[in-house]
Amino acid sequence: MKLFENVKNYIGENKFRLIIYSDKVNIVNYDSIEEIGATKIIFNADKQITIEGKNLIFNKLLNKEILVTGDIEKIYFNE
Repeated sequence: MKLFENVKNYIGENKFRLIIYSDKVNIVNYDSIEEIGATKIIFNADKQITIEGKNLIFNKLLNKEILVTGDIEKIYFNE
């Protein structure tokens, strides 16, 4: 039942994670979303995180999980 344990651990996880791929960013366990636009998405976790680019698309996956796709140019963290 290793698969069941992996799913259980994934769903029960509550630490913030930012996973960067070559063409998308997966954000898990964020606190709030401040701004959503085609060129900028800002959300809060332990810090404020901004994603900038072109043609950004925001996809809600699970509760407190989003996937951002598009031409991502910058990701930066603010206090």
